[in-house]
Amino acid sequence: MNKSPKLPQKLMLLGSGELGKEFVIAAQRLGNYVIAIDRYSNAPAMQVADCCEVISMLSAEDLETVVTKYQPDFIIPEIEAIRTEKLLEFEKRGITVIPTAAATNYTMNRDRIRELAYKELGIRTAKYGYAVSLEELILVSELIGFPNVIKPVMSSSGKGQSVVDNPTKIEEAWNYAIANSRGDSQKVIIEEFINFEIEITLLTIKQWNAPTIFCPPIGHRQERGDYQESWQPAGISEGKILAAQEIAKKVTDALGGAGIFGVEFFITQDEVIFSELSPRPHDTGMVTLISQNLNEFELHLRAILGLPIPHIELLAPSASAVILASEKSDSITFTGVAEALAEKDVDIRLFGKPTAHPYRRMGVALAKADNIQEAREKAKKAADKVELNY
Repeated sequence: MNKSPKLPQKLMLLGSGELGKEFVIAAQRLGNYVIAIDRYSNAPAMQVADCCEVISMLSAEDLETVVTKYQPDFIIPEIEAIRTEKLLEFEKRGITVIPTAAATNYTMNRDRIRELAYKELGIRTAKYGYAVSLEELILVSELIGFPNVIKPVMSSSGKGQSVVDNPTKIEEAWNYAIANSRGDSQKVIIEEFINFEIEITLLTIKQWNAPTIFCPPIGHRQERGDYQESWQPAGISEGKILAAQEIAKKVTDALGGAGIFGVEFFITQDEVIFSELSPRPHDTGMVTLISQNLNEFELHLRAILGLPIPHIELLAPSASAVILASEKSDSITFTGVAEALAEKDVDIRLFGKPTAHPYRRMGVALAKADNIQEAREKAKKAADKVELNY
């Protein structure tokens, strides 16, 4: 990567959700040309991109068509459901895939990244196993023990994840995981349930020509396997922060390339345990839209383009809280936004998703305050004021 890159660059975004939308905004502020790709029309990032295409990203033929048409300088995946073998081919043609085609192929499946961390790098993870049928799942669950966590090896934002506390719930967990699996995978991972004090995301920025750097750790809370709120800083000891940074650097060094990685950990009283990794901006990292001088999308862009990141500053204790749909609808309006924005140091992002269904994330409330508890309360209060009308 050239230390003084030319701008603009042509960026192709594979997946055009709310995280992609913020990335497009960051990219266009520096004059780049962005092509937004997704499987449905009017996806959030398409609304702000220079142009867009609707394709199946699991189709090698469709990917070939759009790449041939636009000839991008960079291909930037935002989701898991991509025919990643095709990315290896594009990379051989001289197109830069972020973080790399091989890394994207590795991290699109939970089994591959878990095998890399545990077997190849010797990193502590939860005990785990795999199953490709209900019968196999029953056997592996008994070996792992209860409670355990069952989830697809390939999904996004925690979809398809269940905590199973006894054998009678295994079949329900299997059906839920398969129904929410991305791509054509029929494989689930079963994990030991970790009795953690807090879950964190360590946003790890890998650069082409500069050292790996980190954002202050982000704490988060999940329901149904999906994030509900996040806060920064996470409030863990300096020793545990350093331990998490060491693990994150070890894994991302093995993957290579450049860009931001959302590295998730379970923090117990005595341990820092690697959980998962996403090679792109993380949903819990939306808190950085209000908490930092450079948000995670701007950091991702700078790392991709080889632009300097001289300083990451936490502006104030901050939090995010999601705004969820409760019904299925093809026509949504919002009320209560003015009331939510009346509070000092509160911001709202509405993603512009064209359809709603129960528990779909439609927006996020952001808040900063003098301390984390106050920031979390402000964000939750603001999110509760925003009402969806179906």
